[in-house]
Amino acid sequence: MHPRKNPRPLLPRALAQALIALAVTVAALPATAATAAGPVPAGSLEATAGKPGDLLDVTESAFHPLPGQPTLTKAWKVSYRSTSALGEPNTVTGTVIVPQDGRKGPRPLITYAVGTVGLADSCAPSANLPKGTAMEANLIQQYIWRGWAVVVTDYEGLGTAGEHTYVAGRSAGHAVLDAARAAQRIPAAASGLSAESPVGIVGYSQGGQASSWAAELKKSYAPELNVKGTATGGVPAHLEKLVPVHDGSYGSGLLFMAAAGQDAAYPELKLDGYLNPKGKELISFLRNNCVILGSTVGSFKKISDLTTSDPLATPQWRKRLDESDLGTRAPDHPVYLYHALGDELIPYSLGKGLRSDWCAKGGTVDWRTIVLGEHVSGVITEAFNVQNWLAARFADKRTNGNC
Repeated sequence: MHPRKNPRPLLPRALAQALIALAVTVAALPATAATAAGPVPAGSLEATAGKPGDLLDVTESAFHPLPGQPTLTKAWKVSYRSTSALGEPNTVTGTVIVPQDGRKGPRPLITYAVGTVGLADSCAPSANLPKGTAMEANLIQQYIWRGWAVVVTDYEGLGTAGEHTYVAGRSAGHAVLDAARAAQRIPAAASGLSAESPVGIVGYSQGGQASSWAAELKKSYAPELNVKGTATGGVPAHLEKLVPVHDGSYGSGLLFMAAAGQDAAYPELKLDGYLNPKGKELISFLRNNCVILGSTVGSFKKISDLTTSDPLATPQWRKRLDESDLGTRAPDHPVYLYHALGDELIPYSLGKGLRSDWCAKGGTVDWRTIVLGEHVSGVITEAFNVQNWLAARFADKRTNGNC
């Protein structure tokens, strides 16, 4: 059995303040006045038959980019049906945010996949967006300012039973698509959304993997969604290629988080059986903490120092890692794909390779190299280009890509 995740926030005050400081750096425009989120009328949910995207619960929530910062929005925490990496039904939570701007009729919907937040339940976006402590909240707010609704998935295992299936691509892609379905099933009188709403898929880093998987799966898994485009960046398109990059480096904490995530998605991998006492202690710590503390404590660790034998040398581990590879099929809609040339966490070659794979399979790809910058800055400096590209897709403007 895995150690249970501690539901209480474990970040010390200084680290919480660091999260807030990071959010401040991506704030670009003034906030608007607040309104209270209205309840969804009782008895208004669709009957739940266990189909992907079916709503299981809707509760009133709130959206604050910074603690106490007002926004002219309504927000709900939703619980919805989705599908695991093994194709089994599961339950995922998320947050739906709708601007209160008087708009009539279907409005665009962004299904937003966040970057790495950590493995503990306290790290989930739905736990932090109401408090103003979610790291990407100011990026999310920029979509709200355009009059678009946003749904943010928590992914599998964040805030729900079980462990977070971190970077298990298929599970994440399902969660992103089903979040859009769930948002559209909130009664239209409350959300302003419907099945006709144009949808954009957005994500960076871990969210880049999740949004790219959603783009690849959309045609077969959620063909009814009116997806106009996917904007995805900093994509870890091949997990196994990241192992030599991070083993023993300052990014090794992310590597061990990924091992825990694969173990959660595929129970037959039995990660604990490969770990020595120090390895078990680190994995337990990572499962109970968020990314800043986890990646710091996990940095500069080598696989050989924490294991009795290397799980990545086994066929079962390599097979499961390969199953999260992207580029095996082209999305059926246009994609804006971007990557920083100096990305120190996800090598530029992975993004460029994904572009080549999608182009070779007939995809429509607008490829963008960020010449100056690194991993974290890439999502910030490219934010307005992403939004403008999506606005053009929502306006049904054609793009032929630049393959």
